Amino acid sequence: MKRARGGRLLLPLAALFLALLLISGCAAEGEDDEGTPVAAEAPMEDKEKAALYAAIGGFVGKAWNGSGLFPDPCGQTPIQGVSCDLLNGLWYPTVVSIGPVLDNSLQCAPDARFSPQLFDLRRLKSLTFYACFPPTNPTAIPATNWDKLSGTLETLEFRSNPGLAGAIPASLGRLASLQSLVLVDNNLTGAVPPKLGGLAKLRRLVLSGNGLSGPVPATLGGLKGLLKMDLSNNRLDGRIPPELAGLESLTLLDLRNNSLTGGLPEFVLGMPALQDLLLSSNPLLGGTLMPHGWEKMASLASLDLSNVGLAGAIPESMAAMPRLRFLALDHNRLSGAVPAKLAALPSIGAMYLNGNNLTGVLEFSARFYRRMGSRFASWDNPGLCAAETAGGAPTGVAVCKDAQDPPRVGVRDRVDGAGGKPEASSSLPTSSSPFGLSGRKVAGLWCLAMVMVL
Repeated sequence: MKRARGGRLLLPLAALFLALLLISGCAAEGEDDEGTPVAAEAPMEDKEKAALYAAIGGFVGKAWNGSGLFPDPCGQTPIQGVSCDLLNGLWYPTVVSIGPVLDNSLQCAPDARFSPQLFDLRRLKSLTFYACFPPTNPTAIPATNWDKLSGTLETLEFRSNPGLAGAIPASLGRLASLQSLVLVDNNLTGAVPPKLGGLAKLRRLVLSGNGLSGPVPATLGGLKGLLKMDLSNNRLDGRIPPELAGLESLTLLDLRNNSLTGGLPEFVLGMPALQDLLLSSNPLLGGTLMPHGWEKMASLASLDLSNVGLAGAIPESMAAMPRLRFLALDHNRLSGAVPAKLAALPSIGAMYLNGNNLTGVLEFSARFYRRMGSRFASWDNPGLCAAETAGGAPTGVAVCKDAQDPPRVGVRDRVDGAGGKPEASSSLPTSSSPFGLSGRKVAGLWCLAMVMVL
């Protein structure tokens, strides 16, 4: 019996030994992106390695000893922020990310610059850097050599670089493989290059927080696969081009805090995928709200049209958007009655109507006011009063039977020592919040998100 039990123990031990042999064999060999078996310690071409050291050295400074610190950058001595892929048995750097993201991240030197060897990284797919160029080191994006990366580069992101100045080079339009172009919170000026409209594979275009001027290029309507367009917080002017109507996959259109004109374009009602339409703080936009067609925007969740110079009435058809959670029409010149059906929007979680010329009776229920709390605002509409309810009227709006009395002053309408209201404007053009909204609106969106999560 003892010998039999010993025999049974030998079987699992033998199986374990065999598994270890197989694992060690798999660790010794693998496959590259082409399916070719390669050794675990695959080589890297000297030319490619030298280009990597020079490219990083240009950003982090000449004192950086890349070859001494990281002799095997894609293997035994990896560089934080650098990723590599295997191709035909060789390592190639495909991702370079520089900036103070993690404690051990590569950080740019005070005299950071673009090295010409950057464009010798033949398989580079992603280039990102964050907080690399301070105001004391004004630097322009290179105008040439981007065509060398046209077949590989998919992501180009430069964030929070106040010293990154000058124009966006038109040569970026040659990056045929580019899917994401993000140039945020830099100091870029000049026009948005029309040639960016030729980036057929682009899915995300974010140029917010710069000093860009001129019109929104009509050529951007050629980006048929684009999902997100954010040109907010710039100095763009002119009309919103009708060519954007062709962006049938677009989910975000953010043009806030510019100087656009020409009114709210009717073509937005024909963009079925649109989830966020953000045009606030374009005080010269003007125009009126389309009287019909809002029911077509079945996917719209956020509509921010505050401080855009709108006149006329709020159409009742706006109550037909089933997924609308955030509606901001404040600080315009809207007039007439507030459609009672707006309170029945099935997904609404924040609504701002304050600072207009709305009149008549606000016929929302006490339950609506309780549910919305501070995420509903209708004050600063002198001719507006609220129907009497058990819960009273919303802040800053008189009950209709007492309409001759001054509106009650609530917490957000408290008059300060100078006789002004602390929050006279709810559409502050700032990039300090994630969406460039006022603190009260951000709170509304935050509460909204928490409700959805719960």
